[in-house]
Amino acid sequence: MNALSRTLEWILEWILILLMIGLTAIVIIAVIYRKMDASLSWYDEVASIGLSWITYYGAALAALKRKHIGFDSVLLAIPMPARMAAALFAEAVVLGFFILLAWAGWQVVLVLEGESLVSLTWIPVQLTQSVIPIGAVLFIICELLSLPSYLSMIRQGISTEHADIEAEIKEAQVEARINRS
Repeated sequence: MNALSRTLEWILEWILILLMIGLTAIVIIAVIYRKMDASLSWYDEVASIGLSWITYYGAALAALKRKHIGFDSVLLAIPMPARMAAALFAEAVVLGFFILLAWAGWQVVLVLEGESLVSLTWIPVQLTQSVIPIGAVLFIICELLSLPSYLSMIRQGISTEHADIEAEIKEAQVEARINRS
C-alpha cells in the first residue's frame, strides 16, 4: 500500500505543479494584455476553473498526507475504546460526504451535456466540471489509503501534527550532525 500511496502522491504533486504553472502563466499573460489595453475575454472564466481544479486535486493530496485541519488533540483526550469509535465515526462522516459529493458531481456533469464555456465555446462545461466527481473519488481513495496509518497513530496516542514536528526535529538534528562533521 505504501508504493501505491507514493505513486498517487507523485501523480497528484505533478498534476498540481502543472496546474499551478498553467494558472500562473494565464494570470501573467492576462496582466500583460490588460496593461496593453487588450483584455482577454476568457481570462476570468479559465482562471476560476484552474483555481477550482487546484483546490480539488490539492484536497486529495492533503488527504493522502493527512494535512487537513483535524482535532487530534481532542480525539487523543478521549479514553481508548471511545477514541477509536470517535475516529471511525469521523472517517465515516468524511467518506460519506465525499461519496455524496461524487454522486452529486456526476449528476451535475450529466446535466451539463451539450453546454460550453461562455468565452471559449469549444470547451465543454462537462470537462471543466468533471473535477467535482473526479476530485471526490480521489479524496476517497487518498483517505482510505492513509486510514490504516492514521488509525494506528490514534491507537498509539500519537497526534499527526506532533509526528510531523518530531520528524522535522530529527531531520534538523541529522543535518546539524552532518554540518559539524
